Amino acid sequence: MAKRQCCPECFGDHHLRDHVFPFLGATAGQCDYCGTEDVLLIEPAALADWFGPLISVYEPHEDGEPIADWLKRDWQLFSHPRMDPAHTKELLADILDDGEIVRGKFIPSPSYKSEALMQWETLRDEMMYKNRWFLDVSFDKDRLAQLLDYLVATDLPTQWFRARIRTGDANYQIAEMGPPPKRLASHGRANPAGIPYLYLGSTATTAAAEVRPHTGEIACVASFEVPPIRAVDLRAPRKGVSPFIVQDPGPIGQLRADLPLLERLGEELTRPVLPSGAAIDYIPSQYLCEFIKKLGFDGVVYRSSVSDGINLALFEPARATGGAVSLYTVSRVSVEVAVVPVA
Repeated sequence: MAKRQCCPECFGDHHLRDHVFPFLGATAGQCDYCGTEDVLLIEPAALADWFGPLISVYEPHEDGEPIADWLKRDWQLFSHPRMDPAHTKELLADILDDGEIVRGKFIPSPSYKSEALMQWETLRDEMMYKNRWFLDVSFDKDRLAQLLDYLVATDLPTQWFRARIRTGDANYQIAEMGPPPKRLASHGRANPAGIPYLYLGSTATTAAAEVRPHTGEIACVASFEVPPIRAVDLRAPRKGVSPFIVQDPGPIGQLRADLPLLERLGEELTRPVLPSGAAIDYIPSQYLCEFIKKLGFDGVVYRSSVSDGINLALFEPARATGGAVSLYTVSRVSVEVAVVPVA
């Protein structure tokens, strides 16, 4: 009787998909666990050398949670819709050849700690309210650079969009759809005043939503072609960082401890900011982007806070080639409110 086989879609991990499965003698077919068709297949036991070190950064504890729950929460593994708790435990047991481990309860090992998030919060406070250029707070920039290297964006589209709201009867031409001149470049989410970046959305709707239009306004939306670039992807760090990049428990455990910092950095680029406070509130994300640029990256990819699309801040606008300009009528603007607790 043939043994069951799994596929990369079971896990939703880019490193397993691109750098492990293709080199383990995989065959093509339908997955026995998640049901995906025409994918690379291997026997689960072939992944034991990758999952063993990962599992070892957790330890048994009577008040803990199932190991499968930790792997889903910490690393966004087993993200396929078909991988419910039962299928996940079944696959994990087959990988480790151990049906008992998936029934046990675990906690993350307390051996791995990180002060990176606390250091960032302290640095953030100093940049915003105490010192701007000559900072006293220490921060492990080498570690941050190492962590950002784990978040290199993959499969980015080549076509992006930028919108401007028409202020009169004349439409903007493509030459007017790039970033503003240096002397007119104001504080942006990624750029300091006077240093223009090109902000692009993955769809025309995203680009239009990012300029905060009003119902009935006309948006000029330009398309831009962006060649393959090296960008940091801060949309979902827990999904973007693969625990299988390293195969040693120590680095994996430390990586897990540092993930809250990366999530916090992603929030810096997404959190809504009122125009009246932009000059101060954008300082942390500007510092972050300046650091990323200094590392040699071409830009930063981040979630849109006003649409389902994604955004790209391109550090060198000349890398993008402008295309056609289309007109869109803003037919509806959605607003959601939430009650603010009163102290």
